[in-house]
Amino acid sequence: MARGPTPGIHSDRARPALVRLATEDPAMGALSLWCAHRDAVDGPPARTDGTVIWYGPGFAALPGHEQMGLAAHHVLHVALRHGPRMGAMAARLGAAFDDQLYGLAADAVINTALLQAGHALPRPAVTLADLLARAFGLPSGAAALADWDVDRLYLRLISPDDGKGGRDATESGSAKQPAESAKAYAAEVGFSPDVTRAVPDADNPDGADQAALWRQHLARALEVGRVAGRGIGTLGHRIADIPEPRTPWELVLRRLLSRALLPGLALTHRRPARDWVAAESLARAQGGPVPAFRPGTRRMLDAPRVVVAVDASGSVDTALLGRFIGEISGIARRVAAEITLLAFDDGVRWQVPLDPSRWQTQLHSLDWPRDGGTDFAPPVAAAQAASASAIVILTDLDGPFGPPPKGLSVIWAATEVTCTPPFGQVLSLDR
Repeated sequence: MARGPTPGIHSDRARPALVRLATEDPAMGALSLWCAHRDAVDGPPARTDGTVIWYGPGFAALPGHEQMGLAAHHVLHVALRHGPRMGAMAARLGAAFDDQLYGLAADAVINTALLQAGHALPRPAVTLADLLARAFGLPSGAAALADWDVDRLYLRLISPDDGKGGRDATESGSAKQPAESAKAYAAEVGFSPDVTRAVPDADNPDGADQAALWRQHLARALEVGRVAGRGIGTLGHRIADIPEPRTPWELVLRRLLSRALLPGLALTHRRPARDWVAAESLARAQGGPVPAFRPGTRRMLDAPRVVVAVDASGSVDTALLGRFIGEISGIARRVAAEITLLAFDDGVRWQVPLDPSRWQTQLHSLDWPRDGGTDFAPPVAAAQAASASAIVILTDLDGPFGPPPKGLSVIWAATEVTCTPPFGQVLSLDR
């Protein structure tokens, strides 16, 4: 099994701050013992790759209370698995992924938690209240920490403004989208990402074990802090970003497709059925009539086929369509099958086979239909006509479903599960 860096304090710069942190915030002190701390020869005062926390020369120049807060900031990056989660989101969205926005969302959530727990941070520090106000025009109170986790906040930032309360769009008349407003806020405060992508837990042989281990560390540490009555433990489980035991959507999709793509059996006259061989042998030995020949079976060796149908109707805006294209990239990387990509609105507009050697180029050269209605029956019928084993429909679930197909596995991959389809499996892409 793969092993990460050995946890413990192996940083001379950070040692005084970490010792003080353990005294003033028992929960953060416990979590810091499970992190790997190292000194860096250059770079920012502190940074992390999701596993190791590196302390640069500038860390020693900070006041003691800010050293403690900055160390706690990076301990939470590691404990909340922001590096692997960032890597998973990047794999999911492909070229559309924005490292700066994800880092901004992660810092806003962490900084807000630390400030509410009484920690000091180097200024200026991004906060969840300021980010929500600037990006969406939303008021933010103490409950925001329980409402927003990093992944949900990032996905909301890259979605277009829906006009339901965005201050930029309603009060000032600006047409800025949430991502643009968030980046303008980041530039004003001089924000620079301090966490980098790591290998997603789903792609790391040791990832699932590490994720489960950190959930245990967090539960124990928060309980210690709650009993002590100070520090991050006083927030309890009001931090929505604390990971819950859940299976990533990529693994669920892989499992559903694997089940749908299991090779079937076909008759073959090249060899008899095994029970016929036994019956024929017994008949000859007893001098009775020989039973009629019955063919045997063989495993079907044809490449399994998957149709990926993309809802390109008028209810799917450009940003959401871009997310769908990113999801297709994840499917193409992970599924060993013949994949046909299909675009539909109220009818099938085109369908093309994805070339394994150049599918990324294909995805960005396609002409997507826009502004039509929605009907799920045509893509399902097209998948049946193509003898597909399964169809994955990327959609907002806004449209008539049609009759259930026979002999075809249907997987609804939806950004918002607003209703329950009458057939198939529903997979939420919200998280």
